[in-house]
Amino acid sequence: MHNLLTDIPVLDGTEDLDAPKTAGIEVSGRKAVYLETYGCQMNVSDSEIVASVLRNAGFGLTHNEAEADIILLNTCAIRENAEQKVRRRLDALRADKRRNRPDLKLGILGCMAERLRHKLLEQEKLVDLVVGPDAYRDIPRLLDESAESGQAAVNVQLSREETYADIAPVRYDTNGVSAFVSIMRGCDNMCAFCVVPFTRGRERSRPVSSILGECRELVDGGFKEVTVLGQNVNSYRYDDNGSAVSFAELLHRISLISSELRIRYSTSHPKDCSDELLHVHAERDNVCNYIHLPVQHGNTNVLQRMKRTYTRAEYLALVDRARNIVPGISFSTDLIAGFCDETEAEHQDTLSLMETVRYDHAYMFMYSERPDTYAARKYLDNVPEDVKKRRLNEIIQLQSRISGENNRQDIGTEHVVLIEGTSKRSEDQLKGRTDTNKMVVFDKVGMLAKGDYARVTIEDCTSATLRGRVLTPVVA
Repeated sequence: MHNLLTDIPVLDGTEDLDAPKTAGIEVSGRKAVYLETYGCQMNVSDSEIVASVLRNAGFGLTHNEAEADIILLNTCAIRENAEQKVRRRLDALRADKRRNRPDLKLGILGCMAERLRHKLLEQEKLVDLVVGPDAYRDIPRLLDESAESGQAAVNVQLSREETYADIAPVRYDTNGVSAFVSIMRGCDNMCAFCVVPFTRGRERSRPVSSILGECRELVDGGFKEVTVLGQNVNSYRYDDNGSAVSFAELLHRISLISSELRIRYSTSHPKDCSDELLHVHAERDNVCNYIHLPVQHGNTNVLQRMKRTYTRAEYLALVDRARNIVPGISFSTDLIAGFCDETEAEHQDTLSLMETVRYDHAYMFMYSERPDTYAARKYLDNVPEDVKKRRLNEIIQLQSRISGENNRQDIGTEHVVLIEGTSKRSEDQLKGRTDTNKMVVFDKVGMLAKGDYARVTIEDCTSATLRGRVLTPVVA
């Protein structure tokens, strides 16, 4: 989902995008599947669909790798580092299979599967199963086929229709409070650096009724927050009985389901961030005042080379418009250092844009060429590695300073926090996020628990986390 190309830790307290996530529940079945997920929120959402398909076909899910008959890695191809992590993991699993577990089946799912199917199957013979992001329904058949024939099975065909709208995801990697809801698949933007259109295909939007139905089921199940997902959610558009539904209208309809349901979304493209959408933020209290708005770079010439379809001035005008319509709105972004032909002056424009916008969080990456992209075909990856690293470090250091300064401005303010669970450092503390997506840690008070809302005053901070104290009354 994020157009990011080399792994760097995120400065908002969230986990590494490329760290594996594993199933957290046990489901019995004829064969046990261990499902490991790499990459963005969309990949986690896809794994919830895979888990549902497997469960409905009689397979089991296990969080114990040693008990698994089948190990499936749901992969990301956006960043080179993500691919390298998966390759190292496959090498280790393949070696274990040869030495100790000859009957173990290994499979690759998702974007990397679609992109590297020939290498994985024919040249390196690392896996028994290769399944692209539009073929998850076919996994049970492919597993049976591979078991019967002893040969590798593959389906990486992209679809113009598949949205998995009728599949109820298995929420296997959730805190029970927040959930992902995928509303569309694919991308038509064709940014010069991004491989997503080649691995996930063209844009197609999921029916409105199925999205609203899934959100209602989540509310009925006790969930208090949904994050609406798509490669570019802003371009969501669905013909609902002859009436076109935009993303802004969809968000408004979701917000009406329950006043206690918070709504977030990711990822948005600046070219499609409309005033209509900004007014939904302003008018609906449960649509969070936070937008992940990837800029990628601060220089207009570089943005043109990246095929981002907006200028620096247009992006900054959008930010100003958003702050006028939605006072107090928070922004995060994606930034790429060292894109093709980037000069020192162009790099300085990224730093100055960061100073102007003052993002609360940022995903920051060093450019690396991805096969099949426009940049790989038309440009030279000609910024020296040491220069890329130095520029990236400057971006990271600046964002760390800005995040710290922004957080210090929150000291003395009050926020409504949705409690996600206990703090990692202490069972006597709770953690949760503000409306503006900042993590807050505070001491337990009374009967407060995961899933509750609490009003908190901020007393201290780091660059990544706010520290607060619960006020009364607690918001129910």
